[in-house]
Amino acid sequence: MKQQPKSIVITGAESTGKTTLTEQLATHFGVPYIPEIARSYVEKLNRKYVYEDVEQIARMQIAEFKNFQKLNLQFIFMDTWLIITKVWFEFVYKRVPDWLIDEIGNTKIDLFLICDIDLPWIEDPVRENGGETRKILHNLYIKNITEYGFKYHIVNGLENKRFEMALKLVMEP
Repeated sequence: MKQQPKSIVITGAESTGKTTLTEQLATHFGVPYIPEIARSYVEKLNRKYVYEDVEQIARMQIAEFKNFQKLNLQFIFMDTWLIITKVWFEFVYKRVPDWLIDEIGNTKIDLFLICDIDLPWIEDPVRENGGETRKILHNLYIKNITEYGFKYHIVNGLENKRFEMALKLVMEP
């Protein structure tokens, strides 16, 4: 019988090294990873995103995760996941689709690595939440992950320290 891969979400506020850390972990273990779907989706829009776009992003996240679960992998590393999408709905639109809440509650995620806000926020065309908003979102992610009962750790540090801390956490039983 095929063993389920260990599912690990790398999450956190904007500009906290999520993509770099996801890539480092996937490379270390020699597995593909699920990139940040929201970023690539929004970059392709020729307009401001709307509620329906965020729903589409969530559906794409779900589909990609289900596709990866079919593969014979030791780990599935995800550069963000539905928790960020849920908080995005709450923060921007003040409402969340019921199906998304159900999907989060019914999905087994083994570990969340929350990238701390100890790295400087760097502006880019997709980012919109620096300063105090970044801190607020960081705390909302932790609150949501905790409320769902998911296991998590905050990873911090500069350069290789963040990766070394994450690697140690991934290897814990």
